[in-house]
Order: sequence, then C-alpha cells, then structure tokens
Amino acid sequence: MTQETGTGRPRWVWVLAALVGVVLVAVVALVVTRQVRDDGPRRTAGPVATTASPTPSPTPSPTPPPGAAITGPLNLLLVGVDTRVSVPGWEPHGDSVLILHVPAGLDRAYLFSLPRDLVVDIPAFPKSGYKGGRTKLTHAMSYGSRVPGKPKDPSAAQGYELLRSTVAGYTGLRFDAGAVITFNGFDRLVDTLGGVDLYVDQRVPSLHRRPDGKYRDAAPGGYTGPQMVYEKGERHLNGWQALDYARQRYITGGDYARQRHQQQLLRALAAKILGENLAREPDRVEQVVAALGDTLVYAGGPRIVDLAYALGGMGADRITLVGLPGDGVGKGSSYRGEQLTSVGKGFLPALKAGKAETYLDAHPELRVKN
Repeated sequence: MTQETGTGRPRWVWVLAALVGVVLVAVVALVVTRQVRDDGPRRTAGPVATTASPTPSPTPSPTPPPGAAITGPLNLLLVGVDTRVSVPGWEPHGDSVLILHVPAGLDRAYLFSLPRDLVVDIPAFPKSGYKGGRTKLTHAMSYGSRVPGKPKDPSAAQGYELLRSTVAGYTGLRFDAGAVITFNGFDRLVDTLGGVDLYVDQRVPSLHRRPDGKYRDAAPGGYTGPQMVYEKGERHLNGWQALDYARQRYITGGDYARQRHQQQLLRALAAKILGENLAREPDRVEQVVAALGDTLVYAGGPRIVDLAYALGGMGADRITLVGLPGDGVGKGSSYRGEQLTSVGKGFLPALKAGKAETYLDAHPELRVKN
C-alpha cells in the first residue's frame, strides 16, 4: 500500500519528474534572450592613429555565441526524487533515473531509463559515511544524502553526487550535467502550457485518482472509490492527469511500462514547448519559467544558457526513446531487485562507442514508439 504524507495525501512516488530536465533545455532556449543580447556582438573602437596618415581600424573578431565550445558528445543525468518535506529527516530516493545522450553532432539525442530497483554496486561515499555495497539503485540517493551530525537535514544535492557516481560506474558514461527534480510545480507547468497531447498506448487505470482528480480514499491493502482510467488512443491531458498517468506501474508491463510512458510524455512536452513559439510571447515565457522555477534544481555542468544554445536546434522528433528490457533478480519473498537483459545492457557500450544507431537497427524492439 502506498503510504501517506503528513498532509494526509497519498505518498507520490513522482517517477516521471526527470522529464522536466529535458524540457528545461527547450524552455531556457526560449528565454535566453533575457540573458544574452540578440542585437549582435558589441564592437570596440579601433586604435587611435599615431601618424598623419589614418590607418583603418582592424575588424574585431565576433563574440562567439553561447555554447560555441560545447561540441559533444554530452550525457545528462536526470533524477526525479521522492521527497516528503513535511517529514523531518526524510531522505530523498532516486525514483526516476533517466539519461539523455547527445552525440557529437548535437543534432539528435537518445533518452533511456534505468530501473529504480536495478541491483548495482554503490561505491563508498565518505561525505555521508556510507561504506559502499550492492543494492538497489534508488538507495544511492538516500545513502548519499546523509549529512553527518545533521540527521534531520539530508541533502538532495549531495545524494545526487553518489547516485551520479553509481550510474557512471554501471553505464561507463561520464556525465556532463544533470538535474534533480522535485515536483511542486510540474502540474502547474503542464497546465501553463495548456496541457499536453500524447498517444496512450495501453489502458491505464489510476491507483490514486478519481475521475474528477481528487485522491481516492485509502483502504486496507490499497484504495477504494471510483478510478480515473486513461483509455488507449490519442489523449489530451492536463497537469494532474499527466503526472498521474506517467506514475502508474501496477499495469501490464509494470515499471518498464511506466518508464516508457515517462519517456513518451517527455517527448510530447518537448514538442509542445518547441511548437509554441513562446519566444515571441514574453508573458507566456514568464508564466512557463515561473511554473518551472520550483520544480527543478540544476545539478551542475555547463552554464544553462550555453547548454540551451548548444541544443536549441534539436527538435523533439530528433529524440529517440529507448526502452532497456530487464527482469527480476530472485523470486517471491527473495526478490532482490531488477537486472537488465543482455540485449538491454549491450546498448550501453554501443552508445558509448558512438554506435547507438547500429545497435538499435540490430535490435529494433528497443526503440520506443509513439
């Protein structure tokens, strides 16, 4: 049964939230004119002539645009965390772990998820006093967030450090930037955009919501009352519906279906933002940025302005969604977590070697459609 927060609401395992990290790139690309002048590079005066015959002033080199030094390949680690701000000392969990890989040309990207219950080696982390061990990936954020001497004040940023090291060790990828996502503003972001259109690829009943958006009543072993149901087909979702839909994992395909739905929603949101032409509507830009503001914490890397410029020319149709298959480790009460299949794990070295397309052509079932 899903636990409740101190406010009486059900515990939200906000697993879709890392999608906002990619959407951020699109949003920042729209507002970058607020931070970088678009009236061309400034020119400086030429040297003063020292002889009777004037000499032409040299033409200064144009100022390179933001992001000019970013050539790729790039790897961005996007982490959605389960935080309960009303519970003192609650340690964040890495409930959604997505990786965006952008090859050297910066003209396309690959987005894939790692299961939260993936069994991995978590390295020792002296900052938090963690000695290392082999357990589920989601715990890396928790173990890393512990601040010695401050048991009621865990640090999500510090937890991200350990999770990043863990994912790097498992995938063999070096991460250039990342984001930790909290969820206070995500539904507001979707509503600010006027909702999102996407194809629901299977019937998805909601464990947590009624058709009117209210929370279902908690009951022994689960919830009771009418359920919101997302029927298969083209759908328009508002904010709470988008969150709720991409959260569901007690469905056919389990957590792997949930990962697929998160990725599909991310691409649909990116397409929405890129297709809105918001840069010509300052008031709408301000609304979107305000909605995003309390949703995402940028976890380091290139300046976000530079990153936005470098990736600003990549359309949503250039984001390839990849589903990495896996299966359980252990059975029944001895269940320990998840592991990727050989085909799923084989995608990682192919990606690192720049052979993602070749690998996906050989294993087309990994491409997520819709």
